[in-house]
Amino acid sequence: MGKLTAAAVKALKEAGRFGDGDGLFLLVSKTGSRSWVVRAQKNGRRRDIGLGSAAKVTLADARDRAAVVRSQIEAGIDPVAERRKAAGVPTFREAAALVHAENQKGWKNGKHNKQWISSLETDCFPAIGDIAISELDGPAVRDVLANIWLKKPETARRIRQRINQIVNWAIGKGYRDAPLPMEAIQKSLPKQRRRVRHHKAMPFVEVPDFVRDMRARETMGRLALEALIFTAARSGEIRLATWDEIDFEQALWTIPAERMKAGRTHVVPLTKPSLRLFRRMRGWRTAGSPLVFPGAKRGKPLSDMTLTKVLRDMGRDETPHGFRSSFKDWAAETTNFANELSEAALAHTIKDKTEASYRRGNLLEKRRSMMEAWGRFCDDADENILTLAAS
Repeated sequence: MGKLTAAAVKALKEAGRFGDGDGLFLLVSKTGSRSWVVRAQKNGRRRDIGLGSAAKVTLADARDRAAVVRSQIEAGIDPVAERRKAAGVPTFREAAALVHAENQKGWKNGKHNKQWISSLETDCFPAIGDIAISELDGPAVRDVLANIWLKKPETARRIRQRINQIVNWAIGKGYRDAPLPMEAIQKSLPKQRRRVRHHKAMPFVEVPDFVRDMRARETMGRLALEALIFTAARSGEIRLATWDEIDFEQALWTIPAERMKAGRTHVVPLTKPSLRLFRRMRGWRTAGSPLVFPGAKRGKPLSDMTLTKVLRDMGRDETPHGFRSSFKDWAAETTNFANELSEAALAHTIKDKTEASYRRGNLLEKRRSMMEAWGRFCDDADENILTLAAS
């Protein structure tokens, strides 16, 4: 016989833990809510397992549930895991797959899409993949991150963010009640020595000669890289450019928001050399393909390595992305164009929220003057015209 009675359970009001025997307890909180737990021990490990609210579970039912839990533990069965399976709560691995599936259509970068799940497969799933998302706790996540925190710092920071994203998704879905203590996890890890890695850029004074030498032979990769240089665009923006984005009459290239890093439509003024180049691309136009710079495989764009290979074939070790820095350095060191113009040309996000709120326009005509000057500079290796804007 147990120590508690049904009448006593209803009468208990003070906060505390009241034992019935065989590890069954009634917990009464300070607010007056009451719940059942059973304390079980196996191989030196003690666990308190919830059995439900006393408002819904009677004393007799609580005793029956406690007996089932004790029997499961004695048989080597995890009662929490069994309950989770019955309730349909996913494991961390399963939750990650669901989050990945929901988000991948919105990710523009295919490489990021693959790395998002592969990094978890490599560095998380072996340790925490089979833990229920409802049971995942701070210490387990901290140990996962600690294994790679100093060896692979950038990967570790990305994984921390992805774990947090998965946990927040689980809260939104009702699979868990609380977030992870990310601040405490962060503070418990050793300090990383961050190294900022910049894309290697060609000195801007060498760009005109490089453009001239590149034109000695015409290939799709060289034409795409030339377009990248004249527009100061990112590699992906050039490689995925489509004909319907080009307005030859207005001399504008409108890149839709879904292809921009900042998620906002970007309008590029096309200068005389860039217009000549895009007109020349008409001769390369592939039937049935909307791409301005189609790849070797039908319907596929150029790969990023195609542009890099052009540089390597010409004996250069810079990156295509580095030409954006070349443009920025040229604007800052040889012209009087305002910094906000070159930032707008590069489609950089304005970090100052006050400044961003006042800058409503895209400074298109002013940017056109700057890009024309950049085009003249790059297009003629002999003249090297450095046009100074009016102060």
